[in-house]
Amino acid sequence: MKKYLNVFLLAVILPAFIFTGCKDDTNDNPQPTPKGNYEVLSDYMTNHGLDLPDLLTTPSKWVVAPDLIGKGGIVDPTDYSIPGYHVFDIRKTEDFEKGHIKDAINVALGDVLKKAKEVGTDKPILVVCYTGQTAARAVMALRLSGYSDAQVMKFGMSYWNPEFDKWTSNCTDIADGNPNWVTDASGSLPSNDYPTWESGTTDGAKLLEERVDDMLSNSTWNVKSDVVLNDPMGYDIYNFWKEGDYVKYGHYKDAYQMYPISMANDVVKAFPTSDDFLVYCYTGQTSSFTVAWLQVLGYKATSILFGVNSLRHTALVDGGAPAWHESHDYEYVTETGM
Repeated sequence: MKKYLNVFLLAVILPAFIFTGCKDDTNDNPQPTPKGNYEVLSDYMTNHGLDLPDLLTTPSKWVVAPDLIGKGGIVDPTDYSIPGYHVFDIRKTEDFEKGHIKDAINVALGDVLKKAKEVGTDKPILVVCYTGQTAARAVMALRLSGYSDAQVMKFGMSYWNPEFDKWTSNCTDIADGNPNWVTDASGSLPSNDYPTWESGTTDGAKLLEERVDDMLSNSTWNVKSDVVLNDPMGYDIYNFWKEGDYVKYGHYKDAYQMYPISMANDVVKAFPTSDDFLVYCYTGQTSSFTVAWLQVLGYKATSILFGVNSLRHTALVDGGAPAWHESHDYEYVTETGM
């Protein structure tokens, strides 16, 4: 009987010993956990039509002027509402209460995606701020999150009524005659590595959601143009214009001319990954939209406020380039609303 008992115990213990030994051997060489990174995100975005040129134009342009419906625009002249859109006003509550578009909804920048889910998709979303620049960040978040027809109201509430005008006081000609503003050709674009951030998820959709939330919480996204004009050599600067206007209207000294900005053909590798850099355009609206996209990808990008309108406004107006002119005189309401 004892003999049979020993055999039985051996049959039970030996497999357990072998299994435990194999398990220990496996733990001695653990496999690294896959990480989400720039390559995973860029592949997902490219495959889903989320490269910057697509976001700027598909299915419609990302910015729309508040012209009257009778003139081919979006504003109802009977009550000065914008009936074809869910209007999100992302200004501070106290500013919203002083005057806003009829039926507009006051939404904090960080809450635009939550509110978008609440209002539904029966109409596109139009985002309004004071100048169109902060709204561009909100619209980038929306377009990256499935609201592909979201748009910025051009020039913001400044364009709606002179009571809200933040544009006129920021349009100057301070670059005229300044030695730091030049008209020479651009240097060759540099080539850099990709950003090296990591995430715990390798799911492209979840990774994009993480990055968009991070972008919306980032408050360091702009700089004043005159600060840069005082010392352009202290920055890496990228001009988001075609070459003709880069030379015609001039540019910051040593600024690169870069158009288009895209993940295609590794164009984005022109941007540094270890340092901050600046992007500017005509009005600061397109550069704000672009900088938001670059921040989602992991770049330390900053937009130059009001663009060249704050540097050579008269030249842009005279040349027919995108430029601030004057406000409409549309009616507005002051009730709290939604």
